[in-house]
Amino acid sequence: MKKTSLYLLILLVVGTLLSACTKTNYPGGEVSPYIGIYDLRSLYKDSPVTLTVESLGGSSKIAGWVISDHREGNLPEGLLTIQDKRRLNFQRGISIALGAEAADYLPGDSVVIDVVGAEMNRVDGILQLSGISTEKVTRVASGLTLPANVVTIDQILLKPNDYESTLVAIVKGGFNPIPKTGETVGGSKTINDGFGNLTLETANQAAFANQEVYKMANYYGIIFNHITDSGTLVPYHRPRRGADIVALNSDYAIPKVIITGFASDPRGTDANNEYIQLMATQDIDFSKTPFSLVTTNNANASTPTGFPANGWATGGVRTYKFNLSSGFAPKGTYFYVGGTNKRINSTNSTDISSANWITAYAYNSNPGFDFGNPTTNLLANSGNASGIAVFEGTEVTKESVPVDVIFVGTGGSLFNGSNVGYPITNTDWYDIINPLDMAVQAFYRAGTNTKALTYHTPSDAGYFYMLGGKYNLALGRWTKARSQGSFLMTKETQLEEIEGEEATKLLDN
Repeated sequence: MKKTSLYLLILLVVGTLLSACTKTNYPGGEVSPYIGIYDLRSLYKDSPVTLTVESLGGSSKIAGWVISDHREGNLPEGLLTIQDKRRLNFQRGISIALGAEAADYLPGDSVVIDVVGAEMNRVDGILQLSGISTEKVTRVASGLTLPANVVTIDQILLKPNDYESTLVAIVKGGFNPIPKTGETVGGSKTINDGFGNLTLETANQAAFANQEVYKMANYYGIIFNHITDSGTLVPYHRPRRGADIVALNSDYAIPKVIITGFASDPRGTDANNEYIQLMATQDIDFSKTPFSLVTTNNANASTPTGFPANGWATGGVRTYKFNLSSGFAPKGTYFYVGGTNKRINSTNSTDISSANWITAYAYNSNPGFDFGNPTTNLLANSGNASGIAVFEGTEVTKESVPVDVIFVGTGGSLFNGSNVGYPITNTDWYDIINPLDMAVQAFYRAGTNTKALTYHTPSDAGYFYMLGGKYNLALGRWTKARSQGSFLMTKETQLEEIEGEEATKLLDN
């Protein structure tokens, strides 16, 4: 009896081991009938692919939201375009060659499509599925709200395949070059959002082709691709209807002065060694057209504490003001505002007194012009936010709006959520009116006005914040947004290293 039990135990163990060695892809589970569009697109390797249950990993269907709208005649004819986020929350889209029936589906429809037997291939530059009849398309729901993905043009140019057949929103887009009076949206136009140029295509027969162009607008629509002879994808943007082009009425005035860089933490003592680099976008005689520059430092101990009750004019240790009321800066040249030492990187470094210093002032021993206590640090080296604002004229009050502004860091008592804070202006980084929902957001940290530079580490290393970018005078806007360039200076760094040939490249006529 004992031997029989032992044999049975051995057989049971062997059977278990053999069962464990049996190969299976999904032990204890079932394959989903749905494959994400992200995974579907990855099956294409530059040649036609016939979709089978095997190639789809056991799946047979895709599910997504319709984004195409053929009612105003501006999308590639016969294409039903859908998107999903089924895979890792990556938004991906695909176009289906459905013929005339594609027009029967509207944005907000939810559909399930049986794709077994379909062919996937790139046709006219667009990756699409063919061989799918309407019987394989099931409408599950209608009227769903699907927000567009807000992206910048440089992201689309970098990864055109990822954004193809997806609904996007390009905000603050302007035409480049500036359109003539009465020019309409029909045809191929170039739009720029401050991050790059992209072709906007509107068919001449589209219902809104004769719509007059706007100086600046948000452009909703679908990204498609052309393909070059060498196989390179070239993206373009197709609005679906006239309502996809939303005019922005906020005034983007051409500033006469822009902020291009600054040294807030030179290597050694900061007192009278900090400076701000600026550029004139037109000839400026400061004795006739004076300006002012205000810095803010928001360390927790800075007084007055709390939210800046008088904005940039709060004074005390919070804000410090310079007047720019003499000197001359030719168009397209750098000039400087800062301490009296005029050294590139604090004590014992290169003398840059030969630069165009419009205002050099001993801020460590003198109060600011009109407000601001003497200070050893105009701008913080770490911690809470610091900032720079330039104003036309020398009167700065709670209501004063700068012509250019930049911030480093995000902490501190900056904005009370309603009407107390540091006013901003319309720049490459900030918007007085939210470009998406049109809500007023007049302060830093209000709405979308959250962009900031980051503090350099370690402190006291001698970094120069080199902002760069490209400003187009004809368009009256940044066509390449500023970004943080971190140049580590030495005691021997020369003036041309923080100016260089960029002085002639920054302005685009």
